[in-house]
Amino acid sequence: MLRQIDGSLWVAEQPLKFLGLEVGTRMTVVRLSNKSLVLISPIKIDSETRQQLDTLGTVKYLIAPNLFHYLYLPRCQQMYPRAETISPPGLANKKPELSVNKVFTEDLIEFKSELEYTLLAGFQVFVPPKIAVINEVVFYHLASKTLIITDSAFNFDNTFPFVTQLATRVLGSYQVLKPSWLEKIAVKDKQQLKQSIDKILAWDFQRVIMAHGQIVDFEAKQQLTKGYQWLLQ
Repeated sequence: MLRQIDGSLWVAEQPLKFLGLEVGTRMTVVRLSNKSLVLISPIKIDSETRQQLDTLGTVKYLIAPNLFHYLYLPRCQQMYPRAETISPPGLANKKPELSVNKVFTEDLIEFKSELEYTLLAGFQVFVPPKIAVINEVVFYHLASKTLIITDSAFNFDNTFPFVTQLATRVLGSYQVLKPSWLEKIAVKDKQQLKQSIDKILAWDFQRVIMAHGQIVDFEAKQQLTKGYQWLLQ
């Protein structure tokens, strides 16, 4: 079910395992002023959540925010056949069977000047046994001063299973808003990534919503800056 975060911002969560760890995953819903709904990183939408969405407005955009978060897009496309699917660069090559209407950085996409976005260029992840390009798109919701990210930072805490807590302590993403060392060692072009992070930190956000971990509502910009200090210093 949906949980309201701000006046025009909601989230919905569901369980998800990655590399054997329960990390959960989160969809963010933005309602634009014309009552169009933007679904960022769609999850498996149940009947209750669908009823809530129908009450809030019309689902117009289905967004895959990076090259990993597309699993539930086909199901959502069936549910909302009139919605536009927008993907990061490279998804069409990775999943050619997935229908995509527009691509970030290639097509002009305007969310009524209410939702800004940028490509996190230079960001890569280490998914054993290889380093993968992720092409993550980061969003800034102006009305709520919220940064919406996916896999570029985490914030796990004691609400997660003990094994996840233990693993994320080792990986450096427990009770702190930052990427794990798996992401740090994967980055090759630090200057390119720094330019992307500088652009993100120029936004006036006070909250960070991520796909995995607890939402940060307090001093989020300061926390994210600290989490990327290894890159910015």
